Amino acid sequence: MRAFLAAALLCLDGAAFAQNVPVVGDAIPASLTGMPGDPARGRAIVLDRQRGLCLLCHSGPFPEERFQGDLAPSLAGAGTRWSEGQLRLRMVDGRRLNPDTIMPSYFSTEGLRRVGRAWQGRTVLTAEEIEDVVAFLVTLRD
Repeated sequence: MRAFLAAALLCLDGAAFAQNVPVVGDAIPASLTGMPGDPARGRAIVLDRQRGLCLLCHSGPFPEERFQGDLAPSLAGAGTRWSEGQLRLRMVDGRRLNPDTIMPSYFSTEGLRRVGRAWQGRTVLTAEEIEDVVAFLVTLRD
């Protein structure tokens, strides 16, 4: 029983799970959790400058937020420009699309450089948080 629980927990670990995520073309079509995310929680993560850090580089339709980034595409219209699966791959590990991207790999622990000690072996966001952000981003339509 203990071996079964240990194996189950290992499968839920971001590093182990991310390696088994099926990429189809330029997308990860299936939810990482098997469940849809919550757009309201996703919005909170996007706006949280300690958790998602999205507004460090991106701007978007968030008039209440000052000092939005301009290093990356605006998040306005993200749900029109990219499919749910395309957004998911960009969140999980954008290096699969562009090895030189400055976008963090939010759900990968492999092949990263200059990782802070506290983050070594850990993903930035959990599978559920990735799904929440994706669920929010698909609502952003022009």
